[in-house]
Amino acid sequence: MKWTDDRGGNVEDRRGLGGSGAIVGGGLGTLIIAAIVFFLGGDPSSILSSGMGNSSPQTEQRELNANEKKIGEMVDMMGKWNIITWNQIFKENGMNYTPPKIVLFENTTQSGCGTAQSAMGPFYCPADQTVYMDMSFFNELQQRFGAQVTEFTVAYVLAHEVGHHVQTLLGTTQKVDALRRSGRYSEADMNRVSVATELQADFYAGVWARQTDNREKILEPGDIEAAIEAAQAVGDDNIQKRSQGYVDQESFTHGSSAQRKEWFMKGYNTGDIRQGDTFNQLLR
Repeated sequence: MKWTDDRGGNVEDRRGLGGSGAIVGGGLGTLIIAAIVFFLGGDPSSILSSGMGNSSPQTEQRELNANEKKIGEMVDMMGKWNIITWNQIFKENGMNYTPPKIVLFENTTQSGCGTAQSAMGPFYCPADQTVYMDMSFFNELQQRFGAQVTEFTVAYVLAHEVGHHVQTLLGTTQKVDALRRSGRYSEADMNRVSVATELQADFYAGVWARQTDNREKILEPGDIEAAIEAAQAVGDDNIQKRSQGYVDQESFTHGSSAQRKEWFMKGYNTGDIRQGDTFNQLLR
């Protein structure tokens, strides 16, 4: 992935500042939850506030090393690319775009959806319209799930979470939350809604990649393949095979590996936000 001099200025780097708690223990259960929440859509407050694992005080501050500082610069650059691209898309469709804030953290941090812990992985909180990025999760993605992690892998993950922000701006998140709160739908129905939500965020990430590359020429050989590999690694079927040895499609909440690839590539190939109605496809 090629770098530019663009910087968004909407990134708050809380790494090195210490935190109110650190994960102690964990194990397979925590890993599974972390993988599922990796691309969490909607309001994650119920999971964030559930207190996964035990915590202990963690207040020590430290200086970021050169590589960590470079990662911060990279995310800031990607944040700007997202702002420019989504400003353009919204303007073309007669709308105004308000960018999310991006927070980098380690161990724990406070979010508008509750206390975020490093085991959660990256997520979007609609309550404060902020993307929370725990960069250490990419080590888990590579070591535990075998995905190749490149700079564009990070770009894809950020674009997916910004996709959830786009859903909030368009009212999709609010409609999904209203369905969930109504109590009129079965767990299986709401799982299908959740899948539609996640696949649409993958689609938006693909749209972002196409339109940003058209403008900045950022993509290099292997970048799209790295994004696809990351999406497939956290497909529900792959997670279930690794965690329980079999696949239960009725319990899918994020989509299969094949579906995640399909919708990311549809966004990338079309570059058209109007082609991403995953809800009609899945809720017929």
